[in-house]
Amino acid sequence: MEKKLIIAIDGYSSCGKSTFAKTIARKLNYTYIDTGAMYRAVTLYCLRKGYVGKGSVDLDSILADLDDIHICFKYNSDILEYETYLNSENVEREIRSIEVSNHVSKVSQIYEIRTRMVELQRQMGALKGVVMDGRDIGTVVFPDADIKIFMTASTDIRAKRRYDELKARNVSVEFDEIRKNIIARDIADENRDISPLRRADDAILLDNSRMTVNEQMEWIRKIIENKLNGN
Repeated sequence: MEKKLIIAIDGYSSCGKSTFAKTIARKLNYTYIDTGAMYRAVTLYCLRKGYVGKGSVDLDSILADLDDIHICFKYNSDILEYETYLNSENVEREIRSIEVSNHVSKVSQIYEIRTRMVELQRQMGALKGVVMDGRDIGTVVFPDADIKIFMTASTDIRAKRRYDELKARNVSVEFDEIRKNIIARDIADENRDISPLRRADDAILLDNSRMTVNEQMEWIRKIIENKLNGN
């Protein structure tokens, strides 16, 4: 029986975790799980309901609705990508908006939401053969993952990547707004009380500021081969 791995990829926002993880999953024929998209989907739900806004969070209403929030991923063979579904609706485009980006940190730090999402993520990865990216995969969700990667890149490069991604989707946004959002997100992620962003002691650091996707794949290929060969 072929050995199956759990590959955990953590790191800062907009440093290419999703692209990296998706490419690995495709090459290995593994399941890809975008945990950041799960928190973004919950945030979108809360925004639509009016539970979060500028400086406000209606915690009681959010918790009352938790059982009504259902998230899954479906593979779109036309674009060769997994897409995020919220209560049976494809919300892949909506969850990438700047509005969701501006509120996802405050939603994702709610204890009950993180607990629910971690439970779902562990269920999704129970059979192994998964690549999961987020901010606490190697430290909280799967502390015993077979391979742990911690990704980073410079703030300006991450802002440029995010800006280009949104412009490609015809989203109207300013570069400075993106950069400010990334800096604020870093501060929030590193300093939240529950599951703050940090590099696991046994995670391998990948700074991809000056690396192409192909260079990153060659880098991880060697690590995966060593693990599959028992090294």
